[in-house]
Amino acid sequence: MLTMKDVADRVGVSVSTVSLVLSGRDRGRVNPRAAAQVRAAADELGYVPNLVARGLRTKQSRTLGVLADGVATIPFAGPMLAGAQETAWEAGYLLMLIDIGHNSDLEAPAVRALLQRHIEALVVAVEFHSVVQLPSVPRRLPVVVMDGVPAATPEPDARHADWVVPDEEGGAHTAVSHLISKGHRRIGYCNVSDSRFIAADLRLQGYQRALSEAGIPLDPALVVAAGGPDTVDGMGVALELLARADRPTAVSCFSDKLAMAFYHAARRLGLSVPEDLSIVGFDNQHAVAEAQDPGLTTIQLPHREMGAWAARQAIARLSAEPAPDEHHLMPCPLIERHSVAPPP
Repeated sequence: MLTMKDVADRVGVSVSTVSLVLSGRDRGRVNPRAAAQVRAAADELGYVPNLVARGLRTKQSRTLGVLADGVATIPFAGPMLAGAQETAWEAGYLLMLIDIGHNSDLEAPAVRALLQRHIEALVVAVEFHSVVQLPSVPRRLPVVVMDGVPAATPEPDARHADWVVPDEEGGAHTAVSHLISKGHRRIGYCNVSDSRFIAADLRLQGYQRALSEAGIPLDPALVVAAGGPDTVDGMGVALELLARADRPTAVSCFSDKLAMAFYHAARRLGLSVPEDLSIVGFDNQHAVAEAQDPGLTTIQLPHREMGAWAARQAIARLSAEPAPDEHHLMPCPLIERHSVAPPP
């Protein structure tokens, strides 16, 4: 590795002189001609500062650690990590990511590895909106949870953290309100019964609130639940709901993949989307939503925005006075395509 000594040898000056010049502290202390020679030699040799050594001196590594649990393999990983990375980069920080892939045995060594690299804050990123057990880290280290809620603890001096999650209830409310605005009053909802998903209850509440605000009575028969969020999970309930004589004219779904099940079921039953049935999804998973014919109107999960907020909050904690934990509900906007029309 190229060092200051290599630059000093090239110019014929001391290492301390090179250090003064390359750190910008040479004015009035180093001959201007010699300083220019040092800079030219550093450029010619391709010298870059040793940030690890500098961090040890300044106690600042300018690095944020990201402990992820299965995030690297999900479709939304790119936007989530890009939002965090871009925000960190603009503030002069780098991200260091370790994904433990749902293996709890790897958490402790992963955290240890990040701490050994002198991270200044830790972002904990999870696969989907869920309750998170915070890792054991020094109390001086700011922790921000991305797409999760820190688990409650009765201990008065327990570790706390800032956190950001999607506004699940607000997103579902937006989806159903959009259908109502097109004239629909008989609107079905396809939820999931998997208890892992905090979003299931929240999105159902958004559906119910939108109906209530529009003066539409809730019909429990129009609310169905698939075993999971994937297309194969939803085919049975979709066929059953759409085969009824009093079927809904529109349906809002927990996920884009469940919405795809309603596309398939509608076509099996001879129904056209959106002429006979309007459909709204949730996620804006591009490989799914844009692949439908017609394109699926859906709710955007704000992964990029959550990543940016998490990095920004972690950096802000480094220079701020101690303050209560902060949390943020990130808005989930509607992405309009062509799966919604007025009821037949």
